[in-house]
Amino acid sequence: MKTKVPVLIFLIMAFVLVSSARAQDGSKRLTPDEIANMPPSGAGAGTSGVSGIKTRVLKGDPTKPGVYTIQLTVPANTRIEAHKHPDDRVATVVSGTWFIGNGSEFDEKKLKALKPGSFYTEPPDVDHFARTGKTAVVVQITGYGPTGTEYVKK
Repeated sequence: MKTKVPVLIFLIMAFVLVSSARAQDGSKRLTPDEIANMPPSGAGAGTSGVSGIKTRVLKGDPTKPGVYTIQLTVPANTRIEAHKHPDDRVATVVSGTWFIGNGSEFDEKKLKALKPGSFYTEPPDVDHFARTGKTAVVVQITGYGPTGTEYVKK
């Protein structure tokens, strides 16, 4: 019986340590309400830098090497001139209609209307531009940092 007690204590401690490690594995499960309650920053790394954009960092740090996910809320009637990012990015429109196009200058005819649930890519160093319509747009972007934004010089 004396031998079983230390083994039982060891097993309990091992279970607690493994459970604790799983809880701290970096995984996240966020509901839309939890994301909405995260304090946003202004137009941060990985955004166009346009005033009024709210950024929530959901994973990682877009200013450092590694995978990151950001959620942008772009106000209604916002126009974003042609720019590019150094990293390969994928994005999903969460709400609103996002008008996005590729090219070295803003061209209304090249915009494609992407409704909620739409997916698009931003390959590294490819010039693109965007705008919102009468409502704000929420876009979720995942890339591999560090990211940045460089506007096309006219």
